[in-house]
Amino acid sequence: METADAALKGPRYTERALTMLIILGGLPGAGKTTIARELAGQLGATHVRIDSIEQAIRESGVVVVALDDAGYRVGYAVAEDNLRLGRTVVADSVNPLQVTRNAWVEVAKRARAGALEIEITCSDPDEHRRRVETRTPDIPGLRLPTWADVVAREYDPWDRERLVIDTASGSLEDHVRTLRAAIEFGR
Repeated sequence: METADAALKGPRYTERALTMLIILGGLPGAGKTTIARELAGQLGATHVRIDSIEQAIRESGVVVVALDDAGYRVGYAVAEDNLRLGRTVVADSVNPLQVTRNAWVEVAKRARAGALEIEITCSDPDEHRRRVETRTPDIPGLRLPTWADVVAREYDPWDRERLVIDTASGSLEDHVRTLRAAIEFGR
């Protein structure tokens, strides 16, 4: 695990390239989407948000049972298409399993893009709970998880190096500055 300070010394990348897949993961309420939006806006990157994709699939009426991995599969395809166009992509998802993490990295490899894996955490459980319990959906129709859902969620420990951003302290600007430094170092 790399800390935010270690990012400035050079996190591990799958490959050095101008086009990059920035892979965010972390539990709901940790701050992924807030960071992803700001980072994508500053970089002029494509923001691929799994919550948006999954809600669109639900609303389509195509799926009447569980989504399983459908949203992730669509996200992988959209990210790869954009990477092949030379666009940097910020992938925003819980990314809870080794299989999902591996799949994002494979997307970057197939597109011959660099990949930076980032785990967004909130190490203060009271603050994390407050965020989960007070946030409102920004996607019409999206049912947000409860605190009980978040703590019960399957979430594999990471088995490889990644950059860790702890949102329990520091500002959004601090976190995005750290990420931008890590991204620039990797290019």
